[in-house]
Amino acid sequence: MQQHIYYTKYALQFADMQIPELVTVFNRQVGNTSWTGMRSYHDQALIDEFQRRGIDVSAIYDGKTISFARPVRYDIADNRLAPIG
Repeated sequence: MQQHIYYTKYALQFADMQIPELVTVFNRQVGNTSWTGMRSYHDQALIDEFQRRGIDVSAIYDGKTISFARPVRYDIADNRLAPIG
């Protein structure tokens, strides 16, 4: 299945980022309740990049829904994203 061009754009952008930069991108979305098709490509590409790097995203992603309720930090010891607070 071919990915949408905007998903691909974001995926390539995220592939070039370091983990702290990806966390910053995620945290910028916290509290943002607006929804557009473009955001769906952005958010899925971001989660996919974390997963591609083997990072445990279970605190924010259940396989269907991404939670932007709280900011996260990267826990290097456990290789996972952990909610702050």
